[in-house]
Amino acid sequence: MAQKVSSVKIDQGLFEEAYETLYPLIHKLAYRITGDVDQAEDLCHEAFIKYFERKKPLPDINQTKYWLIRVVKNISFNYEKKKSRQRKAFEKLKKRVPIAADSVEHEYIKKETINRIQRALDKIPYRLRMVVVLKEYAGLNYREIGAILGISEGNVKIRIFRARQRLAQLLKEETDHVS
Repeated sequence: MAQKVSSVKIDQGLFEEAYETLYPLIHKLAYRITGDVDQAEDLCHEAFIKYFERKKPLPDINQTKYWLIRVVKNISFNYEKKKSRQRKAFEKLKKRVPIAADSVEHEYIKKETINRIQRALDKIPYRLRMVVVLKEYAGLNYREIGAILGISEGNVKIRIFRARQRLAQLLKEETDHVS
């Protein structure tokens, strides 16, 4: 006979009370960190989803408030770190493109090349994109990337190889499509 596992979840009433009471505060915090109203809304929804999925409800609204503040702070800072790394990666990429900056045509080609690479990066799976960004733009070695992602050094090398193959394929397809 199968045993029924009881898992305590937050009931709808507690969730609605927390959402109605705390959403403005949580949204304001996320907005102050990100400076983007839409992103703040997304991060708030993510925090409330985490709250709803908790195994145990918090005893009162104050503890819920402090828990949600910690969660939205962490996910907002993580979002900002990711955005900052992407910005730095693109700045580094811009410096690598060897084109004279004084020519309007060359400037256009440089921007278009960067856009093509970004579009290709956006199309590859996240797990492959991360190793490329960490290797090429953050300048980390295989061991450091493995430690950050929780994978072996060999797995990092495989992912980088696959990511480069996929990027080359996507860039070639885009070039063939334009020609």
